[in-house]
Amino acid sequence: MSGPRYTPLDMLARLVAFDTESARSNLALIAFVEDYLKGWGIPYVRSLNATGDKAALFATIGPTDRGGIVLSGHTDTVPVTGQSWTSDPLTLRIENGRAYGRGTVDMKGFAALALALVPEFLAAGLQTPIHILLSYDEETTCLGVVDVISRFGRDLPRPEAVIVGEPTKLEVADAHKSIVTFRTTVHGFEAHSSKPALGANAIMAAAELIGELNRIADEMVERGDQSGRFDPPFTTVHVGTIVGGTARNILPKMCSFHWEFRGLPELDPEEIPRRLDRFACEVALKRLNRHGPYGRIETELEVSVPGLAPEPGSAAERLTLRIAERNGTITVPYATEAGRFQAAGIPTVVCGPGSIDQAHQPDEYITLDDLAAGEAFMRRLAAHCSGRA
Repeated sequence: MSGPRYTPLDMLARLVAFDTESARSNLALIAFVEDYLKGWGIPYVRSLNATGDKAALFATIGPTDRGGIVLSGHTDTVPVTGQSWTSDPLTLRIENGRAYGRGTVDMKGFAALALALVPEFLAAGLQTPIHILLSYDEETTCLGVVDVISRFGRDLPRPEAVIVGEPTKLEVADAHKSIVTFRTTVHGFEAHSSKPALGANAIMAAAELIGELNRIADEMVERGDQSGRFDPPFTTVHVGTIVGGTARNILPKMCSFHWEFRGLPELDPEEIPRRLDRFACEVALKRLNRHGPYGRIETELEVSVPGLAPEPGSAAERLTLRIAERNGTITVPYATEAGRFQAAGIPTVVCGPGSIDQAHQPDEYITLDDLAAGEAFMRRLAAHCSGRA
């Protein structure tokens, strides 16, 4: 069976043209990929989200009765709103050795390479299958792969290894931090500011909680990174937004703030929220309610993306070092879906073409040299999986 053929640039142009900002549906892109795969007789499975407006896709090239190598990439992109682009972000522009467009490097470039090389994968006579997994919501929750992962070993083959194709300049990353985000809301009680004993000041209680997060952050700096591999070399704690109050002369009824930590792989993800909860109960809440039972404090977990811990000598590391032609591994400062695969017991690394430095920016681009290097990477993978290398 012979379907349509695309060069990597042609495929990238098609993928970039779909507006798959995380707040939007990716189904049009998924339908295009499905039609393309049908033309080559490639079996695939669509996995819809709960609301039916987004989907992940899992396709297998080669034997369908065994595990293989997963090439995993997300289809969603960050917004372009408010950014100063010099051309249409949804139209691929080639100039000065670069391919410009939203998602070119993060990470439709990797997906375009994997999809464009499907005919070559087929022709290679793969003994070990190559699976392509396209996900959604990576930029917001990293939950778009979870349903597919839950099916591994049941109605989908359990992979031997996963390569998450985030841009690393084809360096092999075996570790990254977690990212866990929260919203803490302090509920107080309004009163005239001249009579504070008649109410509870939500903002002042929130300030105490933020102060405690500052103390925890300082402790994390002192604790440091024993591996010496991360930049910055410690778990970070950050408050990003704060909202509250009505007027200067009214005790504020409510104050909420968003905060996060990005944890080293060995950090217990419960440590920091547990410490803040204890401080809230033992200090901030007692002060908030010192004049009466007016207030309460609530912390809600929003997103928890697990880190990726090093697994020296894993199947994913050995394979990817070989086909990437690298001698050692690196860490990356951003979170990825890789920790989701590792949490399911599947050896996983992060390795893809292009640089994260160009991601999320106006005039995002991937260089043509990086695409060519990624294409060679894919061909070496095919040779490995066909037993020729």
